[in-house]
Amino acid sequence: MSIWKNNGNRPTRFGFGEGVRDAAINNKNVVGLGADITTSVCMNLFADEFPNRFYSLGIAEQNCIGAASGLALTGLIPVFSTYGVFASMRAADQIRVSVCYNNLHVIIGGAHAGISVGPDGATHQALEDIAVMRVLPNMTVLSPCDATQARLATMAAINQLAGPVYIRFGREAVPDFTLPKSSFEIGKGQLMREGSDLTIVATGNLVWHALQAAEELAKMNVDARVINIHTIKPIDQEILIEAARSTGAILTAEEHQIAGGLGSAVAEVLAENYPVPMAFVGMRNSFGESGQPEELMEKYGLSAAGIVSKALELYERKQK
Repeated sequence: MSIWKNNGNRPTRFGFGEGVRDAAINNKNVVGLGADITTSVCMNLFADEFPNRFYSLGIAEQNCIGAASGLALTGLIPVFSTYGVFASMRAADQIRVSVCYNNLHVIIGGAHAGISVGPDGATHQALEDIAVMRVLPNMTVLSPCDATQARLATMAAINQLAGPVYIRFGREAVPDFTLPKSSFEIGKGQLMREGSDLTIVATGNLVWHALQAAEELAKMNVDARVINIHTIKPIDQEILIEAARSTGAILTAEEHQIAGGLGSAVAEVLAENYPVPMAFVGMRNSFGESGQPEELMEKYGLSAAGIVSKALELYERKQK
């Protein structure tokens, strides 16, 4: 039986905004940059509290990254946020050369991640951002599972690290099930549920779906372990290798393209250290489309039902 209970639905972007604001209260070096969608990405929480430390540069994401790099070189800690598709791809060259090459402490918030953006459609659904960001040297990539963890992740990114960080979060309200006093350590996976038959490794909102799937699988006498990988890079190799050894099969679940995302990152670890049968839940070489978030998640198999289906296939393959 899962110990995790939904404490009410909240968008993970709320947690990001709260984290920036709360970190800035005790750290006067934190400054914010916006690209005309301040409220949408919840940077308004910081801007309202510290108006003299917030700079709105208009719809100019590449310029924002350039400005953030300059601010970081002066010893400030710039936090820039826009939609994930623009943050990770429109400004990719500036992030690579100005931020990562110089290993600057710039925090980049990639909002509206995943297909659950819904009606905005394929152009605004960030489904490739993990792949783009995790390949960059020096970049840390965070993908918290709910609003509470998003706040903790954002504060940790600001206060504990010294290099570039990409934080991925969504728009829609999703189950908020972790606790404010929960431990959060960058680079350490979180064991959410014990299990011995297979392991579901999930990130972002899919962690909740993985927990629900594990409950359904238990009714079918399949004991599923669930791990939350909130840090895509650097990934926790130890927890993944132990899961492979103990359960003999790994299923990954993410609201992202399978190619280059969490599934690829996990497969890289296991291929070198402890190969086991694997399966993947995620977008399969497809753009999203306009629609209601829950309908899209169901259509593309990014749900508890989709995870159960893949897990049963994997468990059967493991038995052969």
